[in-house]
Amino acid sequence: MRPSPFFSPVAWLSLAMTAHAQYVLDSLSFGHKQPFSPNGRGIPGWSLSSVNHQIQLLSDRIILTPPVPGNTRGAMWSDNAISTQDWSVELEFRASGQDGGTGNLNIWFTKDKVSVGTNSVYTADTFDGLALVIDQYGGTGGKVRGFLNDGTINFKAHSSLESLAFGNCDYRYRNLGRPSKLRVSHQNGFSVHVDDRECFTTSQVALPAGYHFGVTAAAGDTPDSFEVNKFVVSSGVAAAYQHSGEPTLEKLDRLPGSPQILPDQNADNIRGNEAQFQDLHNRLQGITHQIASAFVEFDHLGRKIDQKHGEILAAMPNVPQDTLNDLKRRIENIERTVGQIQRDLEGRDYRQHMNDLQSSLDSIKGGLTEHLPNTMRGIISASAPRMGMFLFVVIAVQIMMAGAYIIYKKRRNSMPKKYL
Repeated sequence: MRPSPFFSPVAWLSLAMTAHAQYVLDSLSFGHKQPFSPNGRGIPGWSLSSVNHQIQLLSDRIILTPPVPGNTRGAMWSDNAISTQDWSVELEFRASGQDGGTGNLNIWFTKDKVSVGTNSVYTADTFDGLALVIDQYGGTGGKVRGFLNDGTINFKAHSSLESLAFGNCDYRYRNLGRPSKLRVSHQNGFSVHVDDRECFTTSQVALPAGYHFGVTAAAGDTPDSFEVNKFVVSSGVAAAYQHSGEPTLEKLDRLPGSPQILPDQNADNIRGNEAQFQDLHNRLQGITHQIASAFVEFDHLGRKIDQKHGEILAAMPNVPQDTLNDLKRRIENIERTVGQIQRDLEGRDYRQHMNDLQSSLDSIKGGLTEHLPNTMRGIISASAPRMGMFLFVVIAVQIMMAGAYIIYKKRRNSMPKKYL
């Protein structure tokens, strides 16, 4: 069977979209979702370590090396290894420090992350994989270099490390006041871009799957502070351990009666117009069945909602109609009363009443001001004790005391005397 010319462009378009689709591998990424630390103590899927300081984990960035003190190191490594050879990494970082500040940032793709740890390319002994280093090598103000090692070269002991770089470019990255963007792609070759500008590219590099990603930073006596804002790993094929990035159709596969989801295939494996048309036909047919199953499920859900609504209405108590009518009449009476009060308040002019009240208050105030002082003075005068009476009582008491004393002396003198 020869397909019609109409379906051939559609098939090619579908295959092109499938080939260029990118899946974010959440288990190897952070920073693309905020916050990237659910508890503020760590990043899911990553291990952190440091030397001479504690890595600061903020809501939107990770400080691998702080502004102070100096001679610090920080490292972060993915717990899972990537299972595909085609991938791309987008890293956003910021470097700041004094004019004479020193330090370096390293991006790793290695087989054994333990052998690297918190080291940089200058202090690592041997490793198997890729290393990208960003530093101020050569006094250029900034440089990005790429290194490869098969596990046989001791970088720490090498006398001319620059000769081992397979690619480099100049890039002034310090004190920009904004994050720098580094993009590394390993798809049909190897390329590095900084701030959407090509740094270097080569078709001679092929890296295997099953390696770990890592980021390390080191600072000198006058330190540079390195902050990482985002590290996102993307791939054209969704990894088997990637649960949070499942396509929606795979979740619809759980609906009853839906067909089995076709597995992803590499575009290079689909050759010929008939194979392309068959693959496109099968996928469109599967999508149609999925949509039909979804509508059936929605209809079933609607029936359940209607049934639950009827059960709720049936469970409500049966209120007599007379009670409802009486309640309705009471509410209507309340509405009429409230409306009458509102009309009465809006239709009358209370200005005269307020003026009369003000006049009464002024009259009361004037009466109090005029008569209250004289009244209080009269009350105080009438209630005050008389001075003449007070003096009379004092003199009378003294006379009585003097008379009593005289009588006492006379009686004492008239008493018989005893002689010894």
